[in-house]
Amino acid sequence: MQTIVFIETNKSGSSREAFKAAERLGYFTVLLTNRQKLIHQRTEFPDIHQMILVDTSNYDELRNNISKLQKQGKQIKGILSFVDPFVHVAAALSEEFCSTVVSTEAIFKMENKVLTRELLKDLPMSSFYKIYTPDDSLEDFIEQATEHLPLIVKSPTSAGSKDVLLANDKNQLKQAMQKLLEKNEQILLEEYLDGPQYLIEVLVHNGTITIVAVIEQQITFTQRFIVTGYCLLPYINERLYYSLLETVGSIIRAFQMKNGACHFEMRIVDGMWKLIEMNPRIAGGAMNRIIEVGLGINLVEETIQLMLGQEPNLTSKHHKYVYAHYLTVDSRGKLIKVTGKENSTHYPGVEEVFIKPRQGQIVRPPLSMGDRCGYILASSDYKEEAIRRAMDAASEIRFHLDPI
Repeated sequence: MQTIVFIETNKSGSSREAFKAAERLGYFTVLLTNRQKLIHQRTEFPDIHQMILVDTSNYDELRNNISKLQKQGKQIKGILSFVDPFVHVAAALSEEFCSTVVSTEAIFKMENKVLTRELLKDLPMSSFYKIYTPDDSLEDFIEQATEHLPLIVKSPTSAGSKDVLLANDKNQLKQAMQKLLEKNEQILLEEYLDGPQYLIEVLVHNGTITIVAVIEQQITFTQRFIVTGYCLLPYINERLYYSLLETVGSIIRAFQMKNGACHFEMRIVDGMWKLIEMNPRIAGGAMNRIIEVGLGINLVEETIQLMLGQEPNLTSKHHKYVYAHYLTVDSRGKLIKVTGKENSTHYPGVEEVFIKPRQGQIVRPPLSMGDRCGYILASSDYKEEAIRRAMDAASEIRFHLDPI
């Protein structure tokens, strides 16, 4: 039985769609997870053929469970993860158990934001950064850093805007540092860059780099930087595209990635591409659906093909503007009900309406991407119309909360 093993998944989004893609490709799917809640909701995941509860932070336990699967007669063709921080762990296990082609060392470096900054420090897309370690005097470190304010303060392993704080003055910098030091030994400070932000999805196959999609991001800042809008750009200015390809290419070459998937968040500052961060996987949330609706490419499926040593098909089948507007709440409370979903689905151009929280769940203003409450996905042949359609449909949605 040809089998793909996945390490962890979210209940929706790109990591969840990977199981559907693997099943379509004819594979038996196995999930290794430490989330007991998923096991209890087993019937909601028909395309996950087997779930195994494991301590996913224990490498030996993961190895032992994969060995057991082999002894059961399952042919392990790939071990994958689309969830931080398990992408490298899956790649390392795949290297051990399968004939993998993935660039494991590159993935390891990409998962760590300090290693990424160190590797790229001499390249033009890099910007000022400073690393705090336990050997440093906190007071001296803060004093030296203040001349570079405003600064972004983040954990080296942050994902989805978790543990990413903005410091505009010395006092905010000190508070941010102290907050993150409660659970991190190292802290990464980065120059705050101002300019339009883009997410770039990339696949690398046998050293050939393909920019699959360029997505303009709408960022809302309250307590955290939260992306509330994604606009797929099916057509890009030629000069902009080639400057982006050159920048992406120099990053990929620095990591010596020959095969793999990654996405970049970048800003254009004074006409130059500057790296905000990167991750060795497709972006989560609605990203796979955005690309599928706009370009006809199921990037999760093509990533699986790539990881299994096959050539991905990255030819666009059509070109449409797609806008995903993310829904958030303004106050904390227990969700009583959501109204307007049915009405919003009937708006012209609306492709999907997704509501994440369930009745009775506690919701709050977003402190990370995971706190967003769903999205409206709309498409059009015109950018502004795709945005308007999504926003109009979103105006129907109401989250009714019992304040707590």
